[in-house]
Amino acid sequence: MNAVLTRLRTVRHRDAWIYGTTLVSSVVSLFASFVLAVDAVRLAADPGTALSCNINAVISCGTVAGSWQAQLFGFPNAFLGIAAEPVVITIAVASLGGVRFPRWFMLAAQVVYTAGLVFAYWLFHEAMFDIGALCPWCLLVTVSTTFVFAGLTHVNVRDDNLYLPRRVQRRLAEAVEADLDLIAVTIWLLVVALAVVLKYGPALFA
Repeated sequence: MNAVLTRLRTVRHRDAWIYGTTLVSSVVSLFASFVLAVDAVRLAADPGTALSCNINAVISCGTVAGSWQAQLFGFPNAFLGIAAEPVVITIAVASLGGVRFPRWFMLAAQVVYTAGLVFAYWLFHEAMFDIGALCPWCLLVTVSTTFVFAGLTHVNVRDDNLYLPRRVQRRLAEAVEADLDLIAVTIWLLVVALAVVLKYGPALFA
């Protein structure tokens, strides 16, 4: 058993695994963003159109898409995902091919994607506590964005791309080596799922 765990830990820290999972997560997020963009165009043409993910009062893409938060910058938020995810996909594919980007580039990618993660969770918060409805495609974007952020952070800490103070860098590198980042992400997503269940309960399946 220990040998298997050691093997799994070794695989997880390899570029093939890190960039491979980042690539898959980015593709999933891009697909979900595309679906959301199509739905936004359909709703703009006909506000009364019924979307396939309008399941009940809680699981309702239409309710979320009709809110002001869904077009915070004057256009559907999904267009941001369509613009951003191809960049991440390019980074992942190039890295899988052996390309190594400069530290400043990886730092910029970290900063931009961190902003994207904050935005995704702000939208999740608004859906949960203000709009009062959840969009499955939006949730998929939020989860996949979390995985991309985790992978990007993992590699940037490992490769010392964040220009952090040496003590902070050393501590974070030790945490990543010990897989504490994986534990943190797992706990975080479980907390998010628990929050949804506790707030909406049986209404999710009504």
